[in-house]
Amino acid sequence: MKHPKPLRLQLLAAALSLGGLCLVQAQTEVSAVLAGHASLAATSSVSAPADAGPLFYTSGKFTDASRARTDKLNSLQGVTFVGDPKYPRYSGGTLPVEGQAVQGFSGLVSLGQDRFLVLTDNGFGNKINSQDALLMVHHVHANWKSGSVTREKTTFLHDPDKKIPFFIVNENSQSRYLTGSDFDPESIQIVGDEWWIGDEFGPYVLRVTPQGKVLGVIETVVAGKAFRSPDHYMNGRIPSNYPGDTVFESRRSGGFEPMAKSIDGSTLYPMFEWPLWDSATKAQDARDGKPFTRILELDVASRSYKDRQWKYQFEDVGNVAADFQMLDATTGLVIERDDTTEGAGPNCPNEPRVDCFTRPAKFKRVYKIDFSQADAAGFVRKVAYIDLTKIANPQRLAKIGPNEASFALPHLGPEGLTIVDSKHIVLVNDNNFPYSSGRTIGKPDDNEFTLINIEALVNAK
Repeated sequence: MKHPKPLRLQLLAAALSLGGLCLVQAQTEVSAVLAGHASLAATSSVSAPADAGPLFYTSGKFTDASRARTDKLNSLQGVTFVGDPKYPRYSGGTLPVEGQAVQGFSGLVSLGQDRFLVLTDNGFGNKINSQDALLMVHHVHANWKSGSVTREKTTFLHDPDKKIPFFIVNENSQSRYLTGSDFDPESIQIVGDEWWIGDEFGPYVLRVTPQGKVLGVIETVVAGKAFRSPDHYMNGRIPSNYPGDTVFESRRSGGFEPMAKSIDGSTLYPMFEWPLWDSATKAQDARDGKPFTRILELDVASRSYKDRQWKYQFEDVGNVAADFQMLDATTGLVIERDDTTEGAGPNCPNEPRVDCFTRPAKFKRVYKIDFSQADAAGFVRKVAYIDLTKIANPQRLAKIGPNEASFALPHLGPEGLTIVDSKHIVLVNDNNFPYSSGRTIGKPDDNEFTLINIEALVNAK
């Protein structure tokens, strides 16, 4: 009869049998405390530039499921992405809208004094339905006391000098304003006197001036290998994410959702939202049954990628990386979330209904990662995490939703993260207007700005 191993040795053996997976997959949860809460209304809009043309007087005209153009304002009902297709849950939001919808914040940068640079997503979800959605960056101010967010200025991206190497919607115009059919902007960093924007369609990194003029488009080429999605202009329109004979590596809408910047400003770290496609195995990148994504290294001075890259292990199949910021030279913060749940109550997980949340918010986290403790295969160490569905609220600072001892960010997509100081971050949700309704049944999600004290996460070892 064999004697059972001591528990400690059993755990060590299990870790080694998983190829070191347990060594990089920390499961330590630490506390986070709500420090401020404010929002910009879901229905906020802004007029298009005068020289953009009449197409952009309204937006959302191409969002009908039949692909038929719809000009009548507020005639299309928004249906949430999360739920049972047989029981559509209407969000309360409608399209088309007058002007350009100020919605879908996918990236932000702290400018100090509670002011932020925020990036609007591509429009309404994809290239086909966002032809009349202009790409925008906003300066906003959050008033934590009143709970309001004020849009102070909007900058529209445009390409008058024809720096973009492919056809755009507004090709036959002088200003050449960019639309959600041209790019899917998801992350933004201030680099010197420029804005560098991570895109999902290429994926590309755009260089633009603070006035919104495109200076260049950086292709994703690492060690001589190009990383492209089905929406890259060299691929044309490929109908499937994973065909048998693939000619791409990044899945559709899986490009540079996150993009961090080094503390010294010399390097950017674009990160793929989803795992890449492995043409050798005919499957997405995975280790020991768990998918992973990659973090690249983009040199600012040369505007080219270095050969080195890292790997980030997801906790579950279907999880995505939503944003990434550096804390110091070797550690950073990553939003990891599922892409299938929203809502904090009332819940009805056992039956499909329209008056409750069939799949309530489950996996919405911010992880601290450490590059200096990456393993031999390049997997960064996950040090600890905070759970965005249970944030301590001792001072009762919530402005929307229940203002109780535990506060939740119940949105489908917490997508923007910026570091405010040594203890605080601000998160913003992509409200996917008019499709997400995770805060209140029958009401489209606002753009919520949430100030969180993460001292415990910063100090985690």
